[in-house]
Parts: sequence; structure tokens; C-alpha cells
Amino acid sequence: MAERLLIIDDDQRLAAMVGDYLGAAGFVVDRALTGREGLAALGRTAFDAVILDVMLPDIDGFELCRTIRARAQTPILMLTARGDETDRIVGLELGADDYLPKPFSPRELLARLRAILRRGPLPRAAGSGELRFGRLVIDRESRRVSVDGEEKTLTSHQFDLMVALAENAGRVLSRERLMDLVKGEELDACDRTVDVHISRLRALIEDDAKHPRRIITVRGAGYVFARKQDGEA
Repeated sequence: MAERLLIIDDDQRLAAMVGDYLGAAGFVVDRALTGREGLAALGRTAFDAVILDVMLPDIDGFELCRTIRARAQTPILMLTARGDETDRIVGLELGADDYLPKPFSPRELLARLRAILRRGPLPRAAGSGELRFGRLVIDRESRRVSVDGEEKTLTSHQFDLMVALAENAGRVLSRERLMDLVKGEELDACDRTVDVHISRLRALIEDDAKHPRRIITVRGAGYVFARKQDGEA
């Protein structure tokens, strides 16, 4: 079944061009010219991803991103004519999965969109505080972590760091962003402190801590928590 996308952009010409291009690539594309139209469409239809412009006539795109993310884990790719790094960071921290400044190449948009869709929605057990990643289960309510049913012993700081990574699975998080998410006294401004915690987490949840496949280092950027390991459903 073709994946369904929603483009929320008041630039009718651009939205039509992008819609036609993505349609030719095999997607089913719906369009909304305002934030309110977009929210209405999201209320009626289940979309696989949303392409969201920051500059909308009625609702600020950042606020709309926050609203969508509060309701669902639908992947969001933000578009903007403002290429300022601060805008990009704000969008990502509000829950956007990626951010593309205008003007952009339709081929790049398609590549980024496909990358987002490959990540899939954040694994979450319905009606519970659990995050499930194949053999790994993180129970936020009981603050327990288990692998293949075997409970692992984590400190409070380690558990908070694990949750911060897992809730942002598929996204690269800098050490500074991790410190901000965890807000623990142990996680001070020293990068090495974060690295030590990551090393301890790997020793607990990875099959081979020296060759991690769950918590991946992105050189020069930070860490990313893999949504799936090879062989996981």
C-alpha cells in the first residue's frame, strides 16, 4: 500500500510541484494551505508523514509542530525559507524529524523523506509506559530496563539517560542536548561524563559493548539510539 503524506504549505505552486513529484515517486499526497486545514486533515486521516512549512498564514509552524507531536508520533519534515541555524534547532527540539531550508532540490526532499520513513514510528506499547526495541524493554513507570527478560541494574542517572536516548530514537543527540534532557547533577559540562555514562549503558544492553549496535556514536555530533538492530522485527 502506498504511503500517505500531508503537505501543509500556503505556497500553492510549491506544494503542487512537490506533491506531483512525490506522487510520481509512489506516494499518495494530500495538501493543506493553512495550519487549521492541516490539523483537520490529520484528524480525519492517518498519514505516514507530514511535510510542514514554518511560515503559515494562521498558525506558526513551530507551534503546529508542537501540537502534532503532542497528538501523535507521525514523522514531521519541516520546510522554511529561513535557513537560520536557530530555527532549525528549535524545530528539531519541538519534535520535527528533519528540517530542510528553501530553496531545495526535490530529490533531496525525497531522500530525506524516505530516510525518515525508514526509521518508522517510535516503538511504544499501547496503554503503558513501556518503550520496546526488540529484545530491549524500557519501563518508564517502574524505571526498569530488561534485555531478553533479564532485568538490568541502572543508576537513576543512567536510566534517565537511557530514556532520553530511546524517546528520541533515530535522532542524533549532542552531548549538550543529552545533558539538557537528563538535567542530572552528575551530568555536568564535561563531555567525558556523558561518554562514561554511555559506556556503562552499552555494557548493560549491548551484546558487544566494543561494537555497539544500539547506542551509536556519530563522530563530531553525538549519539543516536537505533530503532532496530539487525534481525529485529
